[in-house]
Amino acid sequence: MLLHGHGVDESDLFSLADLFPRTASVAALRAPIAADGGYRWFAHHEIGRPLAASIGAGITYVETWLDGAAGGTSGIWLAGFSGGATIAGALLLRRPQRYAGVAMLHGALPFDAGIPIEPDQLAGCHVFYGYGERDAVIPAPLIARSRDYLGGASGAAAEIHGYRAGHEIPPAEQRDLARWFGALS
Repeated sequence: MLLHGHGVDESDLFSLADLFPRTASVAALRAPIAADGGYRWFAHHEIGRPLAASIGAGITYVETWLDGAAGGTSGIWLAGFSGGATIAGALLLRRPQRYAGVAMLHGALPFDAGIPIEPDQLAGCHVFYGYGERDAVIPAPLIARSRDYLGGASGAAAEIHGYRAGHEIPPAEQRDLARWFGALS
């Protein structure tokens, strides 16, 4: 499932569908909040810092859609960019056993937004975290905190990559994501 970033819609990440095997079913959902000519998953204090009630509502929105579309099955893969990465991380933190893997691209975990982030909470979960070393959108301290948690205390089987890029998904990251997904699926 592809989860778009702030200010766009569900069609924004469909170019990534080519990175996954042809046997994969790829879906994208439009975020529920109209904003900036597109949509977003949650309201926030500032970039990367969601309001607790709003991200909770975003999680419920996605889970309700998944329950209907996927029949509540486990084994779902999430790939999110920017705000979509944050909601993907929030979904994983809420119900880690539901997801086969999560790719968070150029976003941050929802720290201080009412979602528990505990040691070993993601033990055994497959996580790909890609970030731009020149990202001028997501605050560097949130990137560092997400990178450190995912690569350490979370217990996740995390693959973490920094790219000489801004707030974008460069070709090297696309190749790494395709390789990661292919190795695990």
